Amino acid sequence: MSSPLDSLARVGRLAAFGARATAAALLALPRPNLWVRPFYGMVVGALPMAGVAGLAIGVVIWLHTRDVLARAAPGAVEYLPTFLAAAVLLELAPVGAGLIVAARTGASLGAELASMKVGEQLDALRLLGVSPLARLVGPRVLAAVLAVPVLHVLIATVAMGSGFVAETVAGQTTPLRYETAAVRELYVADVVPAALKTLAFGLVVGVAGCFVGLSAREGSEGVGRAATDAVVVCSLLVLATDVFLVGAIKALG
Repeated sequence: MSSPLDSLARVGRLAAFGARATAAALLALPRPNLWVRPFYGMVVGALPMAGVAGLAIGVVIWLHTRDVLARAAPGAVEYLPTFLAAAVLLELAPVGAGLIVAARTGASLGAELASMKVGEQLDALRLLGVSPLARLVGPRVLAAVLAVPVLHVLIATVAMGSGFVAETVAGQTTPLRYETAAVRELYVADVVPAALKTLAFGLVVGVAGCFVGLSAREGSEGVGRAATDAVVVCSLLVLATDVFLVGAIKALG
């Protein structure tokens, strides 16, 4: 069991690695041949989960909130699209996209890089004069940064669409009324910072997943442990980053 000093040292190593990985990701941006493939895998592989998450979010919020608003006041139900849009666009869609990528991509990054380390492929790259940070880590971090916003848009679209379908089936709305109510109390200054959080979520997932994979111990057990640890670390960092960013946005706003 690690001591608090060991944990603090690991946090310091993660921060230093994050700075170098971010620089490598920026340098990989003009080289799409390195990051398009992992980006495609992250997005396409997570599409079913994102679609189901958006559908569940929209329907469940509609079911719960409608009953509460109906009990609160007779005319309060007309604000249901407003509550749904605020919950989805400001919090549930960004965090949902971050956690989906943390669960799926975090494990993939941890296991993939750990297996490369165990198989001495990283040492082979170094012998060839190729930096694993520039060749492997940077493109994957960049792919994660770009994948989370795409999934956020999908989750938000499906959630708002499923809420509209539920309202239409209940005979309570029309497309124009639903759209008007959804954007009634939302402003660009609210929605844009919430959407930009997804870039930070992708960054922490990419950095943490690669860090755990490169820090794995030797053997097949180390690869399995790296996959598990990557999911836990990435998910915790997404939630912690969300709390920090929401506090910072409110303080600055």
